[in-house]
Amino acid sequence: MTPVFIRPAALKEGDTVAALSLSSGFASEVPHRYEAGRRQARASLGWNIVPAPNALRGEDYLYRNPQARADDLHWALEHPEVAGLLSMIGGDDSVRLLPLVDPAVIRAHPKVFLGFSDSTVTLLQFLRAGVMAFHGPALLADIAEHGGMHPYSVQGVRQATMSAAPFRFAPALEWTQGGPDWMLPELQEVPRPFAPSAGWIWLQGTQPAEGHLIGGCLEVLDMLNGTPGWPEPALWQGAILCLETSEDVPPPSQVGYWLRNFAAQGILQHAAGLVLARPRGYTPEMVEEVYRWVKKVLWEAGREDLPVLANVDFGHTSPQLTLPFGARARLAPAVGVFEVLEGGLSD
Repeated sequence: MTPVFIRPAALKEGDTVAALSLSSGFASEVPHRYEAGRRQARASLGWNIVPAPNALRGEDYLYRNPQARADDLHWALEHPEVAGLLSMIGGDDSVRLLPLVDPAVIRAHPKVFLGFSDSTVTLLQFLRAGVMAFHGPALLADIAEHGGMHPYSVQGVRQATMSAAPFRFAPALEWTQGGPDWMLPELQEVPRPFAPSAGWIWLQGTQPAEGHLIGGCLEVLDMLNGTPGWPEPALWQGAILCLETSEDVPPPSQVGYWLRNFAAQGILQHAAGLVLARPRGYTPEMVEEVYRWVKKVLWEAGREDLPVLANVDFGHTSPQLTLPFGARARLAPAVGVFEVLEGGLSD
């Protein structure tokens, strides 16, 4: 049974969207990048980006004041003129906000929250509060893309956060994981080089499967595991797990160890499917080793039947699609389909 989640209202062109620094305060170090993100959000999505009250107060202040970050989240949810919430960028310590975030506020004011990487913590607190959330571009990353948003990222955000209709994912034709230095304003309008994409890979499974989407960045999930913010067993039951790794490039064996933890909790045994992001910073040999570990752990868990789709365009490579966490989706290996059966929004 799919858990029941509240669907936030679809975002519209002209809406005010608050940019939040829930983890790193890096936005203040790259004001040109922040302004590029604001311009490009308006040009490609029609959003009016406004900073939350503490979002631009700097890395040191926000590190020392997690309460200010939690206050920003509550402010954006409760402010009547703010239609949606957008992560500035990831980081590594939004887990510190867990005692300070009120799930009742999230549930009472359901709005689109969009982000990835360390935003995994907040995304899962939305699901725990019973509200759908959206794993996708951050303001300083794919929205502030050098020279303008990539059309693939624009389409991904629009279909997931600006329409209540079901939709089908498709592989990006090109991808990248590097590019110009964010700290140099003169390079902001220099487009990054993109390489042709090899597409998605079905690692195993033959039968179609349906389930709600849940997951995030594996390194952040590891920090969250065992805390009060870890999703309850019912939220994992029958889910399609969407997992990615960060620029930390964890060894393939570590990915296997994290999946073994999921097996020890019974998560893999009760999952409907597994979707793995294209890993950033891995050699082809490391990627193959990750895939061997995935299939090894699934064999150990008795899940050789589980459909597994890999090299998917989300997470720490670009461009990336947007995953509506909590929405019901379908994997169909025989026909190569990954689709959302019900949108994550209300009309």
